[in-house]
Amino acid sequence: MKNTEPNLLGITINHRSMRGDARRFADVTRAIADGSLPGTPGRARAIQQYLTSLCDGIHHHHQAEDDVLWPVLRETAGAEVDLAELTDDHKQLDPLLDRVRAEATALAAAPADRAAAGRLSDTLATLRDLLDEHIDDEERTVFPVIRRYVNHDQWQQVENAVRKGSKIGFELPRIERYATPDELADLRRTAGPVLLLMLAAVRPGFARRERVIFG
Repeated sequence: MKNTEPNLLGITINHRSMRGDARRFADVTRAIADGSLPGTPGRARAIQQYLTSLCDGIHHHHQAEDDVLWPVLRETAGAEVDLAELTDDHKQLDPLLDRVRAEATALAAAPADRAAAGRLSDTLATLRDLLDEHIDDEERTVFPVIRRYVNHDQWQQVENAVRKGSKIGFELPRIERYATPDELADLRRTAGPVLLLMLAAVRPGFARRERVIFG
């Protein structure tokens, strides 16, 4: 029998990874600003590269929601869902993501500038707080509507839109980082050996960058 229930595991882990990365990069840049972690050129470049990919991924995620998920919900749930506040959050995100990119680039250009690290940390803390509030609201209000009104095929269209344009080499090891063992087991059952092969290919590079950034 064909499964008609939307599987929200992927979006749940994606949300968790965005929140977790905003939090830990706010912390690591604060450590640079405080002088408790050296602001080396290699560390600053790795932070800039990671945050650029993170900001691109967050933008892509909420753009896919605006362009694909929200229309599906309006069609299937109608008055049962109010997306106005979540859409306003998305509009606030883009200029904040631009600030993160610009401040990360400034830090890469001046790795020893503790004030630059402090500005980036403050912006990341703002991003962290906005993501926490936005994702809590979305999962509380929208996830029940998805489960009630959206079928498996419609949800597959949404997930395909999210995957399109994603940076697999960046996203996959973050899934492994933020998923629980049970969630990873579910993903492996769904994706099969392909997931294991892809993870094996991208894991070493991700681990090297983690060591450069966090020590």
